[in-house]
Amino acid sequence: MKIIKFIICLIFGLMFINAGLNKLFNYMPMPEQTPEEMKIFEAFNQLHWLLPLVGVVEAIGGLLFIFPKTRALGAIVILPVMVGIILHVFTIDKSTMGMSIAGVLFLINIWIIIDNKEKYKALLK
Repeated sequence: MKIIKFIICLIFGLMFINAGLNKLFNYMPMPEQTPEEMKIFEAFNQLHWLLPLVGVVEAIGGLLFIFPKTRALGAIVILPVMVGIILHVFTIDKSTMGMSIAGVLFLINIWIIIDNKEKYKALLK
């Protein structure tokens, strides 16, 4: 089970590292966007610091998520980004593929948070 958990966390972390680096270096082509999505991304581009910030958070969170010692911190760092992804996919994008990928990633993130709940107890005192 430990090996399966490590492989799942490695893939999860690498996906977020890739997404974060893509926001910083823009090396993957963007998929077709609806007019509503184009308006949203235009607004994001008006705030020049927002996408690089999200990219850095994704890359650092993904890197933390890979290693068992820092996985609990990585799961918490990625959680706000993951909530944003879920909200976007389920309200604006509404693609079945996006919903399934985002749903699985969200469940993995929640699983790791629950799995590390003992590490968070000191934060909640």
